[in-house]
Amino acid sequence: MTDPASSAAGPYADQSFQACLFDMDGTLLTSIESAERVWSRWLRHHGFDPAEILPRIHGVQTLETIRRLDIPGIDPQQEADWIAREELADLAGVRAIDGAADFVASLPDHGWAIVTSATRPLAEARLEAAGLVPPPLFITAEDIAVGKPAPDCYVEAARRLELDVTRCLVFEDAPAGIEAGRAAGAAVVVITATHSHPVVTEYPAIRDYRGLTTVHRAGEMRIAPSGGAA
Repeated sequence: MTDPASSAAGPYADQSFQACLFDMDGTLLTSIESAERVWSRWLRHHGFDPAEILPRIHGVQTLETIRRLDIPGIDPQQEADWIAREELADLAGVRAIDGAADFVASLPDHGWAIVTSATRPLAEARLEAAGLVPPPLFITAEDIAVGKPAPDCYVEAARRLELDVTRCLVFEDAPAGIEAGRAAGAAVVVITATHSHPVVTEYPAIRDYRGLTTVHRAGEMRIAPSGGAA
């Protein structure tokens, strides 16, 4: 794991990319307080200990998490819909990761996407609550049949941008998303702002986006210190 203090020039400073593909929750914004409040209520109702299950929910589609719990006698889609409604109604504590607003503002208009396991309404609501601008392209739970850690979501984002996914830079925070980026063949940066424990990964890790920007030339971009030369 790379210590951000040891990488003053930013991750992949010597490489250029065609686009940046961002996970949302835990990567551009934090919604942990809201999500864990709703999920804790749901888990207790179904007889689970939230402390045991909550670490598994992040970065995975809600429907997929419910199916994995294999609860007899429920309709997983109806339960996922209930969680989605409750999360939409509870946006308290949703806020941007430090530096994220300025970093995405530095990106070219069609050079980035958000690729999230959240539904489209929830993704839009959380972005607004965090004060972040919507991306030119959203890939949400409705767009992808097989969610993270499968690479489908990142492959689809690159396809819609008409780019090569292996020339894209993925920003992720959770193991499922990191694996999705790896499986897609993309370079990955791990955002650690919401981590309570270190994530073991071979990819460079930074706490947040403070002090970073992007510079562009001939349809490509690279990460650079804010205020640095192009």
